[in-house]
Amino acid sequence: MIGPLLFSALGGVLGAPVAASSRLRNAGQWAIGVALGLYFTPVVGAQVLAQAPAIGVGVLWALGLGWAFHRWLAWTHPAEHRATTWFAAAIGGASEMAVMADRAGAQVDRVAAAHSLRVLIVVISVPFAMLWTGAHGADPSTPAALAVDPHGLAVMAVLTLAGVALMHRLRLPNPFVLGALAVTSALTLGGVELSALPRWATNAAQLCIGVSLGARFTPGFARAAPRWLGAVAVGTVGMLLLSAGFAWALAWAIDLHPATAVLATSPGGIAEMAITAKVLQLGVPTVTAFHVVRYVAVLLLTGPLYRFRPAGSASP
Repeated sequence: MIGPLLFSALGGVLGAPVAASSRLRNAGQWAIGVALGLYFTPVVGAQVLAQAPAIGVGVLWALGLGWAFHRWLAWTHPAEHRATTWFAAAIGGASEMAVMADRAGAQVDRVAAAHSLRVLIVVISVPFAMLWTGAHGADPSTPAALAVDPHGLAVMAVLTLAGVALMHRLRLPNPFVLGALAVTSALTLGGVELSALPRWATNAAQLCIGVSLGARFTPGFARAAPRWLGAVAVGTVGMLLLSAGFAWALAWAIDLHPATAVLATSPGGIAEMAITAKVLQLGVPTVTAFHVVRYVAVLLLTGPLYRFRPAGSASP
């Protein structure tokens, strides 16, 4: 994922005609959703359920971190509309935050740029930090199915794509990841082992997701608002450091490996952090559960919290 991300981003900034296929990105997200769902065995499901209070604390932390990031952007850009700094700072999906920002009258291009840069910094720094600290394989998990069965894989593909279609029809966010994840994890939790996902499929998924992230960077990206991007970069590094401290405290409180806690609470996306956990064998179900619950909570609460005005507060 990191190689395609860096090369496509660099090529885009230098003016190369970099483009990403939305169909390949969706296919990659589907594959990642299936691969993650295979880790949710009944035993692991019980362990994740026992961590529900910690996951709730993680949601509160993400909301508080997003508010602090918003205050930082507002302080460095006092003339910027509150909606722009608010939705740019939320620890949620870039496309969903951009849509909400547009409805609130924010500068959508700055919101999208902030999320693209945040994810780029997190996706590059966190995996290398994990490897530098020797965290590889410190908290391993094993998927339920280890062998690829063509017939079972075909059945699983039909069922998971039905889940994707249902989520898409219900207009739920990120249907390709969450739809495939929901169906596969439900099957795995129920003890149904149809097939493993071929290694080449998860590798191809990482490539597609990396290119789709890198393709957001164009020649005009850095020139458009360098001071804004500088503030986003500094704020993202600050969030990473704060999250690392929070992760160590959480790991101590619930007896979780610190590296797994860092991935579970980092300000990155579901697919990117879960892929990192999978490759480094660091508690994939725990990391996935933390990010999925946080993603849904942030998506549901960011809009209402923006519209909330304490008594006597001024509206920019």
